[in-house]
Order: sequence, then C-alpha cells, then structure tokens
Amino acid sequence: MKPYRVSQRWSLFSHHLFKGHRVQSHYLRIDNLARKLHSARSSIGGGGNGNGEGNFFLVPGATVATLLMLGFLHARRLYEDKKVDDVKEKGIELEFSPDVKATFLRLLPLRSISRVWGYLASLDIPVRLRPSIYKAWARAFHADLEEAALPLEEYTSLQDFFIRSLKSGSRPIDPDSNCLVSPVDGTVLRHGELSGPGALIEQVKGFSYSAYSLLGATTFLHEIVDMDALEEHSEHSSAEELHKKSWWRISLASPKIRHPISARPRKGVYYCVLYLSLGDYHRVHSPVDWQVLLRRHFSGRLFPLNKRATRTIRNLHIENERVILEGRWREGFMAMAAIGATNIGSIKLYIEPELKTNRPKRQILHTEPPDEKIYEPEGVGLMIKKGEEVAAFNMGSTVVLVFQAPVSDFHFCIRSGDRIKAGEAIGRWTGS
Repeated sequence: MKPYRVSQRWSLFSHHLFKGHRVQSHYLRIDNLARKLHSARSSIGGGGNGNGEGNFFLVPGATVATLLMLGFLHARRLYEDKKVDDVKEKGIELEFSPDVKATFLRLLPLRSISRVWGYLASLDIPVRLRPSIYKAWARAFHADLEEAALPLEEYTSLQDFFIRSLKSGSRPIDPDSNCLVSPVDGTVLRHGELSGPGALIEQVKGFSYSAYSLLGATTFLHEIVDMDALEEHSEHSSAEELHKKSWWRISLASPKIRHPISARPRKGVYYCVLYLSLGDYHRVHSPVDWQVLLRRHFSGRLFPLNKRATRTIRNLHIENERVILEGRWREGFMAMAAIGATNIGSIKLYIEPELKTNRPKRQILHTEPPDEKIYEPEGVGLMIKKGEEVAAFNMGSTVVLVFQAPVSDFHFCIRSGDRIKAGEAIGRWTGS
C-alpha cells in the first residue's frame, strides 16, 4: 500500500478518534508515522532537532495496533447499538437465531488471536499519548474517567487502564444484611429461579442451557436440587397417604398427628446473568459474605459475549473459558462464574494469583476436564467479605451468579436490561 494512502486513512481515523480534543500535533505525528513506518524498525520515544522544526513522534507498533483496535471496536459498538435500539423501539424481543457468522467464528483461532491482543495491550504506551488514547476509549465506550484512582499518565498500558481500580467510595456497598449486591458494573441480561429438570438458565428468548453444565459435573448444586426434589416428593406422598385414610381412623387418632412438613425453611435456587461491556469497570467483587470452598477452571473457547453472540451461538456461556467459585453463605449454596471473552480473554483471580487462564492448550478437543482446586481441605474455605475484590477481567465479559435464598420472601430488585453498578442490591428478603 502506498504511504500517502496510509496517511490519508490515518488522518480520517485520527480525526474521528480524537474529535473534540486539541490534539492537532498528534495528527501530524501519526501522518509522519504513515510515511516513515515502512522504513522504521523500532522506537519507543520521539526525535527532533530541538527547535520544533521537522519534529515527529514515532508511535510504536503496539500503539498503532491499539488505535486500530479502538477504532474497530467503536464502529462495531455503534452498529450493534443502532440495531438494538431499532428493535426496542418496535417493542420486539430478539430470539435465538444462529447465523453464518456464528458458524464462521467456530473456525477462527480465537484463543490465539486473544493472546496476541493480550500481548499488544500489555506493552507500554508512550507517556505523552496515554491521556489521549484513554480519553478516546472513554468516549467510544462511555467509560467514566473521573472515577479512576490514578492519573491517566500512570496507566502504562491499555491492559493496566482496563482493569483500573476506582477512587475510594466510588462503589458503596449496600449495607442491608438481607440482600445480595451486584459483583460488577454491567447490564442485567437474565434472572430468575432455577426449577424443573435440568435447572435451566435462559441465555436468550428461545434458548436455555443447564446450570450443571455451566458449573461443572461435580457441582454441589446437584445435591441441593436433588434434596429439594426428594423433600417435595416426600411431602406430596405423605399428604396423599393422609388423605386416603378414612374419616373415623383420623378422628380416633392422637391429636398430636400433624401433616409431616419439613421444619427446615424452604430455600429456592436463583440465578442472575450480568454482562460487562468494554466501557464498564472490570473488577469483580463479592456479592455477600461467604466461604469459597473450591475453584474450577474450564479452558474452553473464547467467543465474543456481546448481544449478537448471545442470540446466535448455542451454549455460549458453557463453551467459553470460565472460572467458577463455589461455596456457601448463610442462606446456603453460592456460586459465581466469571466467563472470559474474545480479545485477551484472561481472568485474574485475586484470591489465587498463580492461576493462569487462556494458556495454549495441549489437547485439540474442548472436552478436557476442568482444573479444580479445593481451598482448605478441612472445609473451612476462604472467607470473603461482601464487596471485597475477588477477580478482574481483561476486556468485556460476563458474570453468572447461582445461589440459594429464602423462597418465601426473596425478590429481585432488578429487571432484564437494567444497568447496575457493583455494590447495588440485586435481590432482597425480609429475613429474621
């Protein structure tokens, strides 16, 4: 490609990316890059004669790739948002409908592509360009830079910026002891109660997947659901037997006879699916005080997790790479699934820093068993407080909560499509 054509394309991209900011000097630098990039081997700084004439700043290849990725992701988001807005205006809920793109994605080496992007995003960005790049990201994906804990110049790479911490007090935790809080900033995709055979979680209208498949074959959820089903069957059978007894036998019986209903308070099993877009705060917090007993790591695929992928890829959440934390809290079972996505795809687990995700796989098939670790074999587990940081995502991702709560008075405080922030309540009950 001729240098002047590259220069023209960079000028148009720069004008769109940095619109509204006084960065004309960077336009010239990027134009100079387009003309001289074919002859430059490597550079991490700038050059000039000291008098301001003929001065240019050679952007490293990693920064060029980062800018290209920003432009592509921004354009894709605008396109998808427009389609969703058009559908919402018509009052239509999109249903599951596989397409050619979903089939094509299965042919791509998305794990390898994501590792390449992860490497590029981890490289240092020149200090002078950091504020402009991060502000461009914030405009493209509606990120709030006022909440960042550090000045923009101190985030050495796009990856550091993406998993940035927030200023103290930016995410207050709901103090109500009878509520679960959102572990992340994101959009509520689905929520409800797990019931019926298979304990199905709705991915999108027209398609659901098994909670057992999401959490793993050895999940404690099996025992909980089986026990509840056994109790319901036992209660139903006892009631039928009592009804079959004749009136005179019941009337002569001891007055101490009671319908054999279990004294244990009934607990329902619920789920909530939260999607994190590229502009969201990407650290994961604990939804309650709980004991984490084990961790499972599924080394799966890395499909995108956007709205289009949710509507077109079967079993999206159980095919993608994910980290599962399981344990117990005061109301019973608790599990949190952190699901990775295309572009980097890694999950940082603060309670287990040595865990590495999105590693090259030795096996070609995606049916290998998960890597499992038990925290404290004595059964004590890791105690995590409500609101405590647990993990962080690199790039857009999804979190699925599966938990027990009192079936009598538990209710969700959210609706599908709601925007929610970490620390805000997703469900409450009166408690005792």
